[in-house]
Amino acid sequence: MKGIIWDGEDLSVVEDLEVKEVGPGEVRVRIVNSGVCHSDVAVVEGTIPFMTPAVLGHEGAGIVEEIGPGVSQVALGDHVVISTLGNCGHCRFCDSGKPTMCRRSFGHYPKPFTYQGEEHYAFANVSSFAQFTVVKAQQAVPIPEEVPFPSASLIGCGVLTGAGAVLNRAKVEVGASVVVIGVGGIGLNSIQAAAMVGAHPIIAVDTNPAKEEIARLFGATHFLNPAEVDDTVAAVKDLTGGGAAYVFECVGAKQLMEQAIAMLQWDGTFVILGVTPFGTKIEFTPESLYNDKTIMGCRYGSSRPQQDIRLYAELYLAGKFKLDELVTRVYPMDDVHGLLHDMHEGRLARGVLDITP
Repeated sequence: MKGIIWDGEDLSVVEDLEVKEVGPGEVRVRIVNSGVCHSDVAVVEGTIPFMTPAVLGHEGAGIVEEIGPGVSQVALGDHVVISTLGNCGHCRFCDSGKPTMCRRSFGHYPKPFTYQGEEHYAFANVSSFAQFTVVKAQQAVPIPEEVPFPSASLIGCGVLTGAGAVLNRAKVEVGASVVVIGVGGIGLNSIQAAAMVGAHPIIAVDTNPAKEEIARLFGATHFLNPAEVDDTVAAVKDLTGGGAAYVFECVGAKQLMEQAIAMLQWDGTFVILGVTPFGTKIEFTPESLYNDKTIMGCRYGSSRPQQDIRLYAELYLAGKFKLDELVTRVYPMDDVHGLLHDMHEGRLARGVLDITP
């Protein structure tokens, strides 16, 4: 089969990639489409340290083609979105509805792929840049067949992370002022989730003026380009009457995170979503938090994938949640470098790969 591997030096499209046989509690999924997330790029750029060689991709949707012993939650032929969360399902965190806290969901680095006799790691428990992958059955979440695969593929990371940060982690209230820094795939989903719950105003911040149109399409009421204002923090405070109730940083930049804290109103909350280079430290004075300000971490949108993936798919079919608008362009698998170039140039909300043969 075909796949995209990262060997530590080169990102290559290869043939004759092999994946292991399906084991107990596992399913084999034929990937139809895969979104390309900044986390995949971060591995290539070294921002996220990861073992090599690896098959990248973690934002995928496809069709279940084989099920292992003991699997009952999915059936052959099911259309599924794949979650990166390989949680155990029975620890105290899973039992209490917090699967992102499951210790079994990270820190394990399987090697289910083989290329030219060498074992390759799976990235983020998924590896959706391959025509077939083998995952835990609970990672493959069935969705209605009416949801197009390019749109469905984005639910597994960008949607869960961005929307989940607003709905599950911060629990933004009606009428609360929201700032979203970075209008990419995660930022757009934070914006539309904030709009869903009735937040106001919703201020999108991005240095790319071309992002204003799509930010407003997803629910932003205002757009700030730091290159066009004298002081972004002051501009936010002016629009919100003294500071925002919630700020979501979706870029992963030290300076922006520090500005986010300064943008908050008293009792405001800053939610960290952007991935910084490993070891990055942000600076703030303790007194800047004295008025009940909160700095909040967020893993994978504090999601419950089995519930949330189905929810977003159903909201999409009901016309209440945007997915198609996230897909700027679908690229053939062989043009992954073209997708990455367009992504670097800021031309995409989300680029999607066609993984089919």
